Amino acid sequence: MKIGITCYPTYGGSGVVATELGKALAQRGHQIHFISYALPARLDNIVGDVFYHEVEMSQYPLFDFPLYTDSLASKMIDVAKYHDLDILHVHYAIPHATSAFLAKQILGPAKDIKVITTLHGTDVTLVGLEPSFLPLVKFSIEQSDYVTSVSRFLQMKTYTMYNIEKEIQVIPNFVDIERFKRKEDCQFRTRFAPHGEKILVHVSNFRAVKRVPDVIRVFDIVRRTVPSKLLLVGDGPDRSESERLARELGIFDDVQFLGKQTLLPEILSASDLMVMPSQSESFGLSALEAMSCSVPVVSSSTGGLPELVVHGETGYIAELGDVQRMAKYATELLSDDRKLELFSQNARKRAVEKFRVDLIIPQYEKLYEEALNETGANISVK
Repeated sequence: MKIGITCYPTYGGSGVVATELGKALAQRGHQIHFISYALPARLDNIVGDVFYHEVEMSQYPLFDFPLYTDSLASKMIDVAKYHDLDILHVHYAIPHATSAFLAKQILGPAKDIKVITTLHGTDVTLVGLEPSFLPLVKFSIEQSDYVTSVSRFLQMKTYTMYNIEKEIQVIPNFVDIERFKRKEDCQFRTRFAPHGEKILVHVSNFRAVKRVPDVIRVFDIVRRTVPSKLLLVGDGPDRSESERLARELGIFDDVQFLGKQTLLPEILSASDLMVMPSQSESFGLSALEAMSCSVPVVSSSTGGLPELVVHGETGYIAELGDVQRMAKYATELLSDDRKLELFSQNARKRAVEKFRVDLIIPQYEKLYEEALNETGANISVK
């Protein structure tokens, strides 16, 4: 199949999932065309049947703001026509599904390109902050040929918020279990914890919804009992506040702000425990990648996290904002090496048995096949 994929090209979960999906599909013999305003963060090696098309933004004196939705639709039309695409798979309802709808209408029935929309979270919950988007999001979802969400939580939230009757299929996020696999004798461990301290880790875009200050407060309590270090991976609006809090608590020397990183498997391999106290998390891709590297997770009970983290087996779940409870769970686990090893094994096992690439990608292929078969196309899926 020839598939166009549109996503935000950032380090966020939706962009990562979309990019890894495209790469995995290409390995299975499909031709993949990424359409975005910048090269996706994890599309660092374009080979084989993977192509990138940049959305060009023109500046006109008449317009105060660039017309990205229109520019994206135009690029989708060009790529669909000249590369004979079968599918437009867009990640995020707005503006991507809106642009795909425009492209589909302009291409017309002669092309009959199929639009698949995958919901990742804030594209749906955004309406809570900006109600005026509700009609646009609802329309974009309902006009898609097929819709998927990354968790049951997000599926039900979308049904409830938008009163949508269209079927939304749950296809969870996935992980490359070979890339995200614990590397023994990882050199980073000695570098970060030279005296054998335990290592806690957090990975995010440092936005308010991730509650990074809560991670620092959890660590402040844990380190009083367990000699430990904290690694913070990522960057964003809350980084300065997080650095200020670490200095205020007098623990800055034990906290490493690593910024955006490409060596994430190596960093996770050096870690003992992930802390994810998010206010909202539709799935929790960072947690899954940690689990695949045999790192248990202590998380909040929000969103799709309870579908991923099994309380008392692969980590622990606490109520949102309950820093004391999270710290108690973390301390308990880090103080018992046998229990920590068991949880580590369970985390890896769950990632392998439930969320590995070769289990999830065929679900998307089946969806594509169903969409194309509606027009009688003779498409075979490996």
